[in-house]
Amino acid sequence: MKLFFFISIFILISNCSFNLVDDHHGVFYLEKKEKKIEVQVSNTNDILSILGEPSTKSTFDNDVWIYIERKITNSHFFGRRELVVNNVMILEIDDKGILAKKDFFDINDMRDIDFDQNRSESLQKRNFIYNFLSSLRQRINDPLGVRKKKRQQGVR
Repeated sequence: MKLFFFISIFILISNCSFNLVDDHHGVFYLEKKEKKIEVQVSNTNDILSILGEPSTKSTFDNDVWIYIERKITNSHFFGRRELVVNNVMILEIDDKGILAKKDFFDINDMRDIDFDQNRSESLQKRNFIYNFLSSLRQRINDPLGVRKKKRQQGVR
C-alpha cells in the first residue's frame, strides 16, 4: 500500500512543471529595436526591415504605425498571471516615407497616462491614439470580456 502511495505521489510531482509559461505577443524586444530607428533618418523600408509589419496602421496627414509588445507570465504555481512587458511604439511617417515622429511607451508610462474625459466630434490624431490606448487598457483590465458581457446582459 505504501509503495502504491509513493508511486502515485511521484507521478503527480513529476508531471508538475515549475517552469514559468510566457505568452508573448507582438514584436519581440521592441525596446531594443526602437533604438535602431532614428527620426528624420529612417525610412519605411528601414522600419519594415527592423520591426516588420506594424500591428496597426492609420492614415491622417502622416501615416501612423503602431507596434505592440506584450508579455504575460504565470508568476506563481497556482496560475496567477502577471503582465511583465507592455510596450507600445507610435511612429508617424511623412508623405516622403521618412520617420517624422517616434513615441515609445512602456508599462510604467501606460500607468501615468491621463486620459482626457472630453470628446470632440471631429476625427483627429489625438482621438485615434486615445481610442487605441483606451481599448488596449480595457483589454488589459478585462481580457476575457467578462465585464462587457455582464453589461450587455443587464441591458436586456
